[in-house]
Amino acid sequence: MIIMSVDLGKARTGIAVCDKTEFLASPYTVIFEKSPKVLPNKVAQAAEDVKAELIVVGLPKNMDGSEGESAQNARAFAETLRKLTGIETVMQDERGTTVTAHNFLNTTNTRGKKRKNVVDEVAATIILQDFLDSRKNALK
Repeated sequence: MIIMSVDLGKARTGIAVCDKTEFLASPYTVIFEKSPKVLPNKVAQAAEDVKAELIVVGLPKNMDGSEGESAQNARAFAETLRKLTGIETVMQDERGTTVTAHNFLNTTNTRGKKRKNVVDEVAATIILQDFLDSRKNALK
């Protein structure tokens, strides 16, 4: 199934997608939108464009596993997206994904404005790959 992931941000929201084989997550785009009223529509359009059958939204838990305001906002966003698209949405723990994304961008020597513009897309890709890997492990 085609699965799309969302790394929700206040100004930039990263989007990643996988193909029907669910083998590999790939960066798709970054949506530059600050309005919480407009963003769900833009993400819904991306889901339609990629023909997503499932949407994974990153859940920003605290390092101790508790959920704060950001996690509540992500859950509310996922519910809004589900209602808008009619596509099932699931949450995926995203602890450490931004750090991992920055480490990856260090190894590729991505710097400056380009780095700022792609880090959310890379984080969305890591969220989706983690989700795909956990699905594969559950089948074993």
